Amino acid sequence: MTEGRVRPVVTAPAAVLSRVAADVDPTSAEVVQLAADLVATMRVSPGCVGLAAPQIGVGARVFAVDVTGHPKAATSHGTFVLCNAKIVEASRWKAGREGCMSVPDLTGDVKRAGRIVVEALAPGTGEPIILATDAFEARALQHEIDHCGGKLFLDRVAGAHAVYQRKVYL
Repeated sequence: MTEGRVRPVVTAPAAVLSRVAADVDPTSAEVVQLAADLVATMRVSPGCVGLAAPQIGVGARVFAVDVTGHPKAATSHGTFVLCNAKIVEASRWKAGREGCMSVPDLTGDVKRAGRIVVEALAPGTGEPIILATDAFEARALQHEIDHCGGKLFLDRVAGAHAVYQRKVYL
């Protein structure tokens, strides 16, 4: 496994966050390193359950997710990184509160599918992956896929009434 480096997280309005990221060759050494860096950066960030390449300044369709142990997680596939992911099925839509490391001061209510199926490629091998999940893990995946599509959760809220100051607990 490639050693991951912790990378700085960019915040809105950084241009990379609003650009559609490029598809990647999952077998390239750069993508394997990027995958390791995403996991390393996610691990040192308290409360972080997902991180996309655009959030560390790289316009690539790669992201990491790990909802293990999160109180809202009904399903967890552990730590994983997906390349070129796309949603092929989505159902059971409902609103839920989201936050984002790239929008550190706000949270918002976003309507997302409660059950999804995602097709992607594995970093390193390029093996195809079909991942079916639900609840909080499904929300996390949709949030990261949005980052790869140049969207923030703020682009998906119903309006200003659905955006809140993030509560900070000391």
